[in-house]
Amino acid sequence: MGIKQKFLALSLVVLTICALVLGACSKVKKESSPSSPEMTKEQPVELIWYTIGTPQKDINRVMEEVSKYTAPKIGVTVKMTQIDWGDYSEKMKVLTASGTTMDILFTSSWAFDYVQNARKGAFYKIDDLLKTHGQGIVKTLNPAFLEGSKVDGHNYGVPANKELPAQEVWKFNKNLADDYKLDIKSATTLASLEPLLKTIKEKKPDTVPLLMDKSFVPLVPYDYLITNFPMAVKLDSTELKVVNIFETPELKQELMTMRNYYKAGYISPEVATTTALDDKIKSGKWFVNRSTMMPFADNLWTTAYGYPVVSTPTGQSVIYNWSVMGSMQAISANSKHPEKAMAFLNLLNTDPVLRNMVDSGIEGVHYKKVGDNKMENLPDAKNYDMPTFSLGNVMLTYLNPGDPDNKWDEFKTFNAAGKPSPMLGFNFDTTNVATELAAVTNVKEEFWYPLMTGTVDPEEYLPKAIEKFKAVGLDKIIAEAQKQINAWKARK
Repeated sequence: MGIKQKFLALSLVVLTICALVLGACSKVKKESSPSSPEMTKEQPVELIWYTIGTPQKDINRVMEEVSKYTAPKIGVTVKMTQIDWGDYSEKMKVLTASGTTMDILFTSSWAFDYVQNARKGAFYKIDDLLKTHGQGIVKTLNPAFLEGSKVDGHNYGVPANKELPAQEVWKFNKNLADDYKLDIKSATTLASLEPLLKTIKEKKPDTVPLLMDKSFVPLVPYDYLITNFPMAVKLDSTELKVVNIFETPELKQELMTMRNYYKAGYISPEVATTTALDDKIKSGKWFVNRSTMMPFADNLWTTAYGYPVVSTPTGQSVIYNWSVMGSMQAISANSKHPEKAMAFLNLLNTDPVLRNMVDSGIEGVHYKKVGDNKMENLPDAKNYDMPTFSLGNVMLTYLNPGDPDNKWDEFKTFNAAGKPSPMLGFNFDTTNVATELAAVTNVKEEFWYPLMTGTVDPEEYLPKAIEKFKAVGLDKIIAEAQKQINAWKARK
């Protein structure tokens, strides 16, 4: 609410005295505190928000409703642009380098790399903004999120309040598992999937037995120092030795299994170039897919897909840097409204009405409430199906049908049970090996996706990849990483 008329005369007197006494009294800011319920008469500023996910038909319609809600509260309107999963990192690299106008953008350990882009200056340093305009965020988040996402001692992004550790699961289309009486509980490793995949291939030839895209990486007990880059430290390591992941027996074994599955037709022949799975998932013509789980994830997937989904664990529950940084919103270094952007992020992470509107759309159009904090999707939900994890505080979202009332308490228990990776808190500084890093990245593009998806024979292509990586400087990068880790370990 703006300055009330009955105080107008007094305000003018105060301003006049201020000008006379100080000689240069600055213009009084009309912007209200983000924690204040009072509205302002200032013209709302438009925040440009770039985020990840399949672009949704009703995104502009929903953002209009979001803007009606946020304009009187914090003086902002919101325009959101979604960029599809497989294209996000590359397109955001181009957009930020060209100085494209934006205020808020999705970043993470796996898409538009948070650490690397923070060091490149793409993001606004938010240490002070968290204190002045983000008090609700600081109060709400598990301290491990903000502490674990610091880069060189500073925060550059707001982590989503969600699951803290990462635990991988095999996610199954329950209809198919039931139809063919398949024992999914026996499938805990990649190799153990084989009899189930064989059955689906024989009984349902129009169905993809093992659904994946080009981002699939077989699970091995290592922590990658840079996401999808061929160097890592073993999870049970005490010496913290950095190795070329392609030289490990664990990865070779998994790649051989992937190759066998590819040749057997269990995997799509276009997997190495596939970047989106939404259409196949919506059709139900898939049997198993790997995902990172959270408590009651089966309910979430079942609600989103419109048919039953069940899962079994296929990995340890580990707190990695990438899981702490698995979903973040950063403020662009070029933002003209950083305070407003932080005020919006603060509201997004503390206000259930705003958070659920951004997540689920318009009440009565995309969903209906069936309790104080429970909802059901309506038919138009197909026009606004957003990735919940990528949009802020997950623990503010309404419960889905079948979710227990204690869901968010179970999240806290799950978070507390995760085992920290030995590399948690270490962020590799690539400054001294930037040239080699670029060269290895170019070679990686040639080998990574074909090998990881089983498209090529590891017996033939692993030696070629290892040789090329060495030729362009991977050993130098590993040596630099080892040097930094040794110093980090000594400080700890």
